[in-house]
Amino acid sequence: MNDWAGIVWLVILLVANAFFVGAEFAVISARRSQIEPRAEEGSRAAKTALYAMEHATLMLATSQLGITICSLLILNVSEPALHHLLAVPMEAFGWTPGVVDLVAFIIALLLVSYLHVVFGEMVPKNLAFSVPDRAVLILAPPLVWVSKVFMPVIWVLNAIANGVLRLFRVEPKNEAASTFTIDEVATIVDQSRREGVLTDTSGAVAKAVEFTDKKARDVAVALGDLVTLPQSSTPDDIERAVARYGFSRYVIVDDEGAPQGYVHLKDVLRASAGEDAEAKAAAPIPAKRIHHMAPVQEDTDLEDALAVMRRAGRHLAKVRDAQGNTTAVLFLEDILEELIGEVQDATRRVRGR
Repeated sequence: MNDWAGIVWLVILLVANAFFVGAEFAVISARRSQIEPRAEEGSRAAKTALYAMEHATLMLATSQLGITICSLLILNVSEPALHHLLAVPMEAFGWTPGVVDLVAFIIALLLVSYLHVVFGEMVPKNLAFSVPDRAVLILAPPLVWVSKVFMPVIWVLNAIANGVLRLFRVEPKNEAASTFTIDEVATIVDQSRREGVLTDTSGAVAKAVEFTDKKARDVAVALGDLVTLPQSSTPDDIERAVARYGFSRYVIVDDEGAPQGYVHLKDVLRASAGEDAEAKAAAPIPAKRIHHMAPVQEDTDLEDALAVMRRAGRHLAKVRDAQGNTTAVLFLEDILEELIGEVQDATRRVRGR
């Protein structure tokens, strides 16, 4: 082969190697959430990129096969050409053929290795890391085409690699990871706040992340800390409790102190309205005015407890231990405070004026 043709092949092989390296890192680094909207809009490149991300191991096998072939060809085709081009002027120094060959070989090897590492590996890798969403749209379509052309070979290589993983009790994954755990999300939020990318002056974002990690027992109020009223309480008793404590909802307990339900101030006002208002205000609250509380376990996730309360249409829930004993009461307001901060009872705001 002509020496200058070898130089041309060096450039071609470096570009091919850079393509496979860039495509490999783009498929791994691209975010699915950025590609899916474009695919839904009809972009063929985006649809192909999603296919590549969903078959990541096959794409990696294709990239590695391409990188290996390009690297071997660069050493076997381009290095001899450079070696010969360098040896010709060195002969003018009067060196022996052995010295000329050794020096030319070392210089050619160092030059080819430098070009291969910098332009064939590092530059495309850094580009793919810097703009993965754009890179995957450009590089994924040709990579998928190459994978389909060499599918039998690539499938065998991928199957062997997955088999080796299973020998070490590691289950291989085909799709690139595009989701995050709660701890990872918390780290992302914290890092974004410190770098000024995310503004969270109220702390709502951080609280939303912490919210998913809490249990019902972490927010519930123990029975001993509750303001409770007996089942024999009257509307007048409720009004006096509101005047004293400032709450609009009160837990009703039986003779043994076990929570039976709760009443709201507006329900009590309705119960004592109309004819014979004075007599009704002095009579025990009607059973139909006492709301039952939704039951949840102590170790129930706080978000699941909120879902139970919403389905039941209740503002309070009984928190039970493993033996079924009621140990605390969970208030909707306390759950909301975990997300948005301090929430005060409307009655308490009026009282504080």
